[in-house]
Amino acid sequence: MNAERPAAGLSAVLRSLNGDRGYGIALLGVCAVFAASELGGEAARNALSFDRSALTAGEWWRVLTAHFVHLGAEHALLNGLGVVLMWALFARDYSPSRWATIYFAACLAVSAGLWWLNAEVAWYVGASGALHGVMSAGTLAHLKRRDLDGWILAAFIVGKLAYEQLAGSMPFAGGANTIVDAHLYGAIGGLATALVLKPAAHSLYSAR
Repeated sequence: MNAERPAAGLSAVLRSLNGDRGYGIALLGVCAVFAASELGGEAARNALSFDRSALTAGEWWRVLTAHFVHLGAEHALLNGLGVVLMWALFARDYSPSRWATIYFAACLAVSAGLWWLNAEVAWYVGASGALHGVMSAGTLAHLKRRDLDGWILAAFIVGKLAYEQLAGSMPFAGGANTIVDAHLYGAIGGLATALVLKPAAHSLYSAR
């Protein structure tokens, strides 16, 4: 009986973080993709980044692959932590296929925004823009269900995006290498996609 209590407690913690059963395995898989791309080093960054001249030459895959490679190990780790946070907050809000649709739509929105609206940006890598799409889509799901934290999440993301547009990158974001417009484009792409997708019907709190 006593031996079962720690196991039950661990199971409850994992579920509260959306890390139980297949969710935990899927999260490890996503993090492994980030790690694998980092193992490719400079060669992977050069081959997969958003590169304006390469895109002009027809290397169209870069509009998606740029969001899976990073500036270095620290950048990959920060994006990985972002994935873990988004996972803990939102993983159960949509089905896996709908989350994939949202993420890839956010990737495309970031690339399209940079291409058409930020001609000065010649090169870009990282998942932060697409993760803002995940955050906006997850927040919308919470608002649709009238979850208690929906408006708090909405105020946070709107405030963060407004701050970045007015004052530049957040103090903890790493400064000059952050392209804040990518966050805005990703958030818009994720939100627009989520508007036409049905989220999970259950409340975040009742599900846990």
